[in-house]
Amino acid sequence: MPEPAEVALSQYDIQSVVGFAATCARRALPIYEMAHPEDARPHLAIEGAEAFAETGHRTAELRRLAWDAHKAAREVPASAATDAAMSAMHAAGAAFLHPLYSPHQVKHILGSAVHLVLANPKAAAEQIEWVRIHADPAVRAVLGRFPPPIAGRTRFGVLMVRLDTELRR
Repeated sequence: MPEPAEVALSQYDIQSVVGFAATCARRALPIYEMAHPEDARPHLAIEGAEAFAETGHRTAELRRLAWDAHKAAREVPASAATDAAMSAMHAAGAAFLHPLYSPHQVKHILGSAVHLVLANPKAAAEQIEWVRIHADPAVRAVLGRFPPPIAGRTRFGVLMVRLDTELRR
């Protein structure tokens, strides 16, 4: 049987994913804010994601906020703060999840959670458990409609596969 070209994906589904991603990013945010208290870009990206999760209004401004958080991550030395900013970027970017049957789309669903764990590697087991608990049935159902991600060689890729496997149980 051929794989579907698209998956069923409602506005509620996308809002649920973004709400989960924003919750993950908000948990990582203090790491960035402690290192860079003058830079509000990740905070604003999370606020944009939270607003989308509430209203479902996807705007060019939300895309800009995601890119701004990405720029914030690139402008700081590689650190936990970098991952915290990337978590914020993925939260805002999750609003742009597409119904394409592709493992790439899993990054929109789990990217924020992966960077949450990467931002605090000493507490990785605790963060993974937190993600498992906070991924509600709606998020897990959406994740289950997409093919699993392809095993990566980077810390991000390995952890994304681990979280994906955990949440599909």
